Amino acid sequence: MKAKCILAAFAAAGAITLGAAAFVVPAFAASSSVIKALDPDKDGTVDLAEAKAAASTLFDQLDHDKDGTLDRRELRGRVTTKELKAVDPDKDGTLDKNEYLAVVEQRFKAADPDNDGTLDAKELKSPAGRSLLRLLVK
Repeated sequence: MKAKCILAAFAAAGAITLGAAAFVVPAFAASSSVIKALDPDKDGTVDLAEAKAAASTLFDQLDHDKDGTLDRRELRGRVTTKELKAVDPDKDGTLDKNEYLAVVEQRFKAADPDNDGTLDAKELKSPAGRSLLRLLVK
């Protein structure tokens, strides 16, 4: 039921389209519905723990072959080839969940210019915030 509510919130915000099991997030918009879906404590902001929880869930969804890593194909549109090379510490061409969450943390910090440890709608709408959202929502 909770998943349906979250999907409905994304759909209402125009963040995803439901149909043919396809989910599209145009420009990873940071609408209030997206923030609500990422904000279980309902304080109106997204903290690092909430971002990592969403990223962990998305990682599992993106890992189609269930090998515990995401390759370039599975990361398509979320991390460029150049970025993958820069954030892949073991240089195996994939990101395991810990490596993926490290990228989430880097992008979170980049999107938090006031260093208050939370991201509001304005920060999530920034280029750095939209980059982070690509790692959090499908």
